[in-house]
Amino acid sequence: MDVFWFLPTHGDGRYLGTNEGARKVDYNYLSQIAVAADSLGYGGVLLPTGRSCEDAWVVASSLIGVTRSLRFLVAIRPGITSPALSARMAATFDRLSGGRLLINVVTGGDPGELGGDGLFVSHDERYEITDEFLRIWRGVLERSHGGGSVEFSGKHLRSSDARVLLPPLQKPYPPLYFGGSSAAAHALAADQVDVYLTWGEPPAEVARKITELRRLAAEKGRTLKFGIRLHVIVRETNEAAWQAAADLISRLDDATIAKAQAAFAKLDSEGQRRMTALHGGGRDNLEIAPNLWAGVGLVRGGAGTALVGDPATVAARIREYSELGIETFILSGYPHLEEAYRFSELVFPLLPERRIPAPAAGADAAPIGEIVANSYIPLNHRG
Repeated sequence: MDVFWFLPTHGDGRYLGTNEGARKVDYNYLSQIAVAADSLGYGGVLLPTGRSCEDAWVVASSLIGVTRSLRFLVAIRPGITSPALSARMAATFDRLSGGRLLINVVTGGDPGELGGDGLFVSHDERYEITDEFLRIWRGVLERSHGGGSVEFSGKHLRSSDARVLLPPLQKPYPPLYFGGSSAAAHALAADQVDVYLTWGEPPAEVARKITELRRLAAEKGRTLKFGIRLHVIVRETNEAAWQAAADLISRLDDATIAKAQAAFAKLDSEGQRRMTALHGGGRDNLEIAPNLWAGVGLVRGGAGTALVGDPATVAARIREYSELGIETFILSGYPHLEEAYRFSELVFPLLPERRIPAPAAGADAAPIGEIVANSYIPLNHRG
């Protein structure tokens, strides 16, 4: 079991839907959270992506030097950046961090935001682009360890002599994480990625997803690992935890909820549709499964559910997902600094199966030769 935390590059605070108790998003605060996650034994951190966030690659790069074992789950954006450029960025980050990069493949589900970034295609075409992007991206990094290049001509993307001269430390490339609930997303996951991520749906729904994805992957002769993205509200008693959940949305008015839900309705994301269906846009029935609370999703897009309860209860719910096949738990709580400590202190001792992060590998410091005219000259070259 891997337990990750979250870097709130889009903002943080004590209450949802208000500036009251809000935290300033700056390097000092983000580094506090990263250092806390690193020292407390979280396996990694997820950095969100999109126009409402600070850039994930810049933030993650700035935090390499203040952390030791922490891995960074950073997004690549098919259709917005080129696959070869993204591959070079990944290789560089992986080398400079000592092999601590993980890749989150984000196809995107907001046509308005994607249009602002210059991408004007339909939902299924985005997944076609993602498929072609990953074939180039993976091929370039696979071949970087032996000096090869990629030729590719697809429906949407073309690449000629695409190569990375300085390979990543992780072979063949940093692991690929990916989430999506549509049929197109499932087909892509089964064929190309390493870890499928789901948002925090009730266990029965997660079990159905896992069964379907295992079947699709088996048809491709592959196996997948699975992860889940959840918020957590854990306190020493169940009563205190549920009160904390109520407090989190206590400053939230109906107009703000309606505005957020109207914005989510414009998205063409199947995952977001499923999140919205869990609570229906209202406050009345937010406990959608035992100890699974959908209050966060009233105003927050994406992952909108939280595990709520005392330490033993939350650990039991995590283990319930683990028994379905979930290996990676990407967690968060408001405010993220305090909740990183609270969760580690209260719940980590109850999860003996949790993987303890090992110190990062040192980057390969051996001479690698000279780059001349964009070509690799091996170290033993003479002439």
